[in-house]
Amino acid sequence: MIATRFTERFGLAQPIALAPMAHVAGTELASAVSNAGALGLVGGGYAGTQGPERRAADELARCPPGRCGIGFITWALALDPAQLARALALRPACVFLSFGDPRPFAAEIHAAGVPLVCQIQDLVQLEAALAAGAAVVVAQGTEAGGHGARRATLPLVPEVADRLRERAPDTLLLAAGGIADGRGLAAALLLGADGAVIGTRFWAAREALTADAAIARGLAASGDETVRTAAIDALRGVPWPAEYSFRVLRNDLTAAWAGREAEAERQRGTLAAAYRAARERDDYAVAAAVAGEAIGLCSERESAATLVARIGAEAADLLRRGATLDFRKR
Repeated sequence: MIATRFTERFGLAQPIALAPMAHVAGTELASAVSNAGALGLVGGGYAGTQGPERRAADELARCPPGRCGIGFITWALALDPAQLARALALRPACVFLSFGDPRPFAAEIHAAGVPLVCQIQDLVQLEAALAAGAAVVVAQGTEAGGHGARRATLPLVPEVADRLRERAPDTLLLAAGGIADGRGLAAALLLGADGAVIGTRFWAAREALTADAAIARGLAASGDETVRTAAIDALRGVPWPAEYSFRVLRNDLTAAWAGREAEAERQRGTLAAAYRAARERDDYAVAAAVAGEAIGLCSERESAATLVARIGAEAADLLRRGATLDFRKR
């Protein structure tokens, strides 16, 4: 066991959190991660603003109260704010807000006595997270799969750690982006984080909702075979803020459109129907298989319990060779 402020505050055996990935982190995966001693989160995604999206609170309702958290895409939650009240009524372990201003939701979350986790991609967003009273800040680097921004994990995490030490020493810090094994977790701790949020490695877990066809593409890929682009969101007509792009595995769609973001914006929504149809038939030459640069560290589909145990043990072994295992005091 690696003892950190994160494991202590959330009652965990390992300083690991599941990224609340839309269409991936459902009840089964979140529960499996929590049962293994890490923090499982259900992916709230677009909070019901799209037809095929699972209703986040319905997924969370099947988790034991207080055992799993829930994550929302913040700008989408603003379009369907009733989802937050439904989720809070189920006593989640935390609410994880990403990609938007958390401050309009902070008072409701604090009033429910639920820890607020804010994912940030730069120092401007850090200020908003602190103003919202975040209990935990997640510094996400551009290596991450799915949506993100421009800062890299390696320099962003210690810069945020230094700011928090000066400004909000009781606020916990998690690192995210490119972390998929014990080496990444150990590095995150040494950079000043209290733990790590892991997405891509759990994207390929047995309990994930990820389609088998997407998994097959991912397990055969290296980190070189991902690309970050905003063109996909424009073409499928999803109104992501301009500062975020989408890291996915390269396919026919990215080959045709990555680097043509301005043109894709002019054709906004024209491929929406075709994209939905491709997803429904598991056609990942068109639909995005969402994975980060750490996909090159994923070679097989394993259980969440196996992954949590191995990542924690690998990190502990590395730290035992040259550093303390007790990171509760900074």
